[in-house]
Amino acid sequence: MYNSKITGLGFYVPENVVSNDDLSNMMDTNDAWIQERTGIKERHWIEEGSEDTSAVMGAKAARIAIEKANLTKDDIDFIVFATLSPDYYFPGCGVQIQEMLEMQTIGAIDIRNQCSGFVYALSTADQFIKTGMYKNILVIGAEYHSNGLDKTTRGRGVSVIFGDGAGACVLSRTEDNNKGILSSHLHSEGKYADKLIVPSPSIKNWVPEILASNGEDISYFPFMDGTFVFKHAVVRFSEVIMEGLTANNLTPNDIDLFIPHQANLRISQFVQRKFKLRDDQIYNNIMNYGNTTAASIIIALSEAFEKGKIKDNDLVVLAAFGSGFTWGSVVIRW
Repeated sequence: MYNSKITGLGFYVPENVVSNDDLSNMMDTNDAWIQERTGIKERHWIEEGSEDTSAVMGAKAARIAIEKANLTKDDIDFIVFATLSPDYYFPGCGVQIQEMLEMQTIGAIDIRNQCSGFVYALSTADQFIKTGMYKNILVIGAEYHSNGLDKTTRGRGVSVIFGDGAGACVLSRTEDNNKGILSSHLHSEGKYADKLIVPSPSIKNWVPEILASNGEDISYFPFMDGTFVFKHAVVRFSEVIMEGLTANNLTPNDIDLFIPHQANLRISQFVQRKFKLRDDQIYNNIMNYGNTTAASIIIALSEAFEKGKIKDNDLVVLAAFGSGFTWGSVVIRW
């Protein structure tokens, strides 16, 4: 059986930077309140009139990743696109990438696992490569949150957290069993689905009902029971990290770089303390981008690699927890 390794990385975020002070002009909040609770200082939001969408940003990140992999679009065999904010209810963004990049009629699938989306997408691509079905797979995580947030005081508990952006990688076949993705571990617990949810639009609560509510129906805005999510996140993060390490006969001391989903800096710091990781063993960038959901890990991974924080033979661990609840980890030997 083959192994798979990341051969190219790229990310894209909109130019428009929205600071915490900017948000204080939209809602009753302030920089200290946001930083204390989330660690976020600023985020990137798509400006009105921009061409950017989840698919467009994904395509921009993908072009960079393909170039960094020293490949062309015609070398890509398959597309896996993770997002909770697709351009359309259907079809998914994967087929848009195939068209935008003028690719051959290769297959494309979409992953709808929210904050765990990229981990699930990477694991899915890894299985296709391990079985020999594909050689080079384009894996994308992208989110356009800003157009779907309640930017009033009513929605501040959620809206201050999220940012827009996209990241991509090329996952390629290798016959070196000591390099690349060593293992991935995925979990879900649907009984807590209503703790972090966007109930509408849905088939049971469709657009006419939303329009008829005259703005009183807020089910199309994100809802989060933040304290409940936090308590579960720190437990599941720890469990799935250890699961990945144990499966490969490794310990936390073997980690060269841990990249968590950028949900909340306080969660990352809790996990860092639990595993007694040094500051140079963990990479966080939520302070500059906010929570970009399915894009957060791949943006952080791309940025960390660009900064030289990942070297050949390093052990890199990715982990995510989010709506569903879903969570997972990926252990990589670079």
